[in-house]
Amino acid sequence: MSYDITVTLNNTEMASGEEIRGRIVISYNGRFDSVVINSLIENSNDVVIIETINGKQVSHPYPRLSLLKSDIGDTNVIEFLARTDHVPKDSHSSVKFRASLIQEHKEIASNIAYLKILT
Repeated sequence: MSYDITVTLNNTEMASGEEIRGRIVISYNGRFDSVVINSLIENSNDVVIIETINGKQVSHPYPRLSLLKSDIGDTNVIEFLARTDHVPKDSHSSVKFRASLIQEHKEIASNIAYLKILT
């Protein structure tokens, strides 16, 4: 199966406070305005903070980032580093990372990767 955008994580499980390293690969050949990266800890109000994009510190780390095509440049790979201090209430919590391609305020492609935070 071919995807226009894929998001992958270096690990599928981690402990609270550890680095989360991920990669987004854009294979879409058409036009797009931006890439949006969302992170969500399911059944929790805690957040995952995206700290760096392609090795550059994010000036305002948030769980959701929108990267303009002009900010990305000619590369089709976006590497990110994220972190959370979330401690699961049960044996684990699920974290979802979603990458989307946006063109004229509409989502044209997306992909999701999951991670477990263990107690």
